[in-house]
Amino acid sequence: MWTPPDTPPEPAPELLSGASGMRAPGGKSLSVARDIEQRILAEGLQPGEPLPAETAFARMLGVNRSTLREALRVLEQNGLVYREPGRRKLRVGQPNVEDVAPRLSSAIVAQQVTFEELFEAMTALEPAIANAAAKRASPGLIAALEDNLARTRRAIDDRESLTILDIEFHALVARGANNRAFEAAHLPLSSLFYPAFYQVMSRLNAAERLLVAHTRIVESIRAGDAEESANWMRRHVEDFQRGYILADLSMSTAVTHG
Repeated sequence: MWTPPDTPPEPAPELLSGASGMRAPGGKSLSVARDIEQRILAEGLQPGEPLPAETAFARMLGVNRSTLREALRVLEQNGLVYREPGRRKLRVGQPNVEDVAPRLSSAIVAQQVTFEELFEAMTALEPAIANAAAKRASPGLIAALEDNLARTRRAIDDRESLTILDIEFHALVARGANNRAFEAAHLPLSSLFYPAFYQVMSRLNAAERLLVAHTRIVESIRAGDAEESANWMRRHVEDFQRGYILADLSMSTAVTHG
């Protein structure tokens, strides 16, 4: 059951003083969006469950409808609420990792996280994912990994294609772990981490080393050898770090998009 918060009604927005005639910005909308999100989670509302109509919703939250609409727009962009096609009815949504990951990546960039920090995180995360993938990977996923390997062999001299295939490979392993927490943590980090491989490839001939590591990881996953899969993934990430340093790239540089 949706319960109204103990907050006083928000006054209608006033005009800014001066000749501009512009309305004051809805500074409360993000706070309202966070409040709605917290209540959806705290009350255990399931995807597809209806939310109150806008007028009643605004009254329950103690805000005006324009502020509520701004808040709902934020939540719709994040996939937490949605409107039925052709109708105004609001329902609880289920955000996809793919939709949320770019915002998390942007937050990491905004925090000026360095490559050294990113390498440390990936050195811990990637082997754990590879370990889980060896325990749980389906035949379909193993086939997808083998297809990725075949295309990597054909693209061994194409640095741009190798970078794309490397990102795809690690995303497949993460999916094979069949652990939603791993996948949610992996996607925003890997979108910043693996594009840097192109810079390494542009300065060093690392393609063969990448292919060897990927081959050993796939063999270990196929054999269900979790320890060996994790070991090879750890070596792969550490090798990437050595290549990054040998390519004369600074570990203290802040990560960027692309």
